[in-house]
Amino acid sequence: MSTDFKQQALDYHSQPKPGKISVELTTSAESQNDLALAYSPGVAEPVLAISENPEAAYDYTIKGNLVAVISNGTAILGLGNLGPLASKPVMEGKALLFKRFAGVDAIDIEVDTEEPKEFIDTVVRIADTFGGINLEDIKAPECFEIENELIDRCNVPVFHDDQHGTAIVTAAGLLNALEIAGKNLETAKIVCLGAGSAAIACMRLLMRLGAKNQNVIMIDRLGVIFKGREGVTEIKSQFAHETNDRTLADAMKGADVFVGLSGANLLDAETLKLMADNPIVFACSNPDPEIAPALAHATRSDLIMATGRSDFPNQVNNVLGFPFIFRGALDVRAKSINEEMKIAAVNAIRAIAKEPVTQEVLIACELDSLEFGPEYIIPKPMDGRLLTAVPAAVAQAAVDTGVAQKPYPAHYPIKSISDI
Repeated sequence: MSTDFKQQALDYHSQPKPGKISVELTTSAESQNDLALAYSPGVAEPVLAISENPEAAYDYTIKGNLVAVISNGTAILGLGNLGPLASKPVMEGKALLFKRFAGVDAIDIEVDTEEPKEFIDTVVRIADTFGGINLEDIKAPECFEIENELIDRCNVPVFHDDQHGTAIVTAAGLLNALEIAGKNLETAKIVCLGAGSAAIACMRLLMRLGAKNQNVIMIDRLGVIFKGREGVTEIKSQFAHETNDRTLADAMKGADVFVGLSGANLLDAETLKLMADNPIVFACSNPDPEIAPALAHATRSDLIMATGRSDFPNQVNNVLGFPFIFRGALDVRAKSINEEMKIAAVNAIRAIAKEPVTQEVLIACELDSLEFGPEYIIPKPMDGRLLTAVPAAVAQAAVDTGVAQKPYPAHYPIKSISDI
């Protein structure tokens, strides 16, 4: 990262005033009567209404469009455990993306504890303030316990985006890549380098979509996770099966798909050569991928590649998912975000990439043309059709599976932020 860009980033976060979000008023507060309605004595009326019927909070407060973005800072982006306060710029950024892309009001909360029970108890006590909880940058394996417990104890949807957002967007791009490569998920050999929360969630979702457990090889810091290996955690053990593979090079022989959620430059050219014809490489480590795109393409001319970076084609970007998933969940007041809703989001996202690219997207991306193919397997974040398609699919899945507390909205699909 250049010195100029570093300073630009600091300036962006400090000017014209510190931070990236603020509170805005949604109603008049100009007259004496406005103030009497906004606070005392008028505020007593909604207070009494909510005390009689807690669901009235959705009618008289911001709750129904408010998401908490919560972290303890133990796994900040690719920077590691830097503490809750250091995570605040990331959580504010998440709130910015919620508002910019889906009109969802979000506020960041940083919890100063690494103890799962303390974190869980803190979130449970404040959860009813919000319409949804987005967990972020919490290290594995604690993140699994935290999310599962919060789902059980909270009355609003809880979603750990590092797990499920990554999995949903990865699955959408990968299904399209497999289609272009003339392969299918049911028979593809998949190598996953990394065994953290995102990697585990990705492989779980891919298996729900049709990938076979015996075709998924997961690799952690100690090598291939195989049946009988000592010290494998319960969470990782679901990927342990009979195999003679012990190293990344072993696993990559004849592999159709490589998914990297690990670290920079861990896949070399010689290992890439071991993959099957028309290989698919998702090198998603940030800021530097497992293999540089230039090296990968120079090594394999038949390659389809995605990364986590915006300066290369096929960016696996969680912003394609979480704002719109929460938008759909909030609009039908879903009690949870279940597997059917996640799969609905996968299919809605991948379908957009197959449609003709709009002129607005081309202008935003400074491109003359773009069409479904190896260099375009997943939509661009600026594609307004995400707001049209993904919330509608998620909301319908929530209704169909019985977790929605409101009917499918009459105003769907949403055409623009102004419709919200």
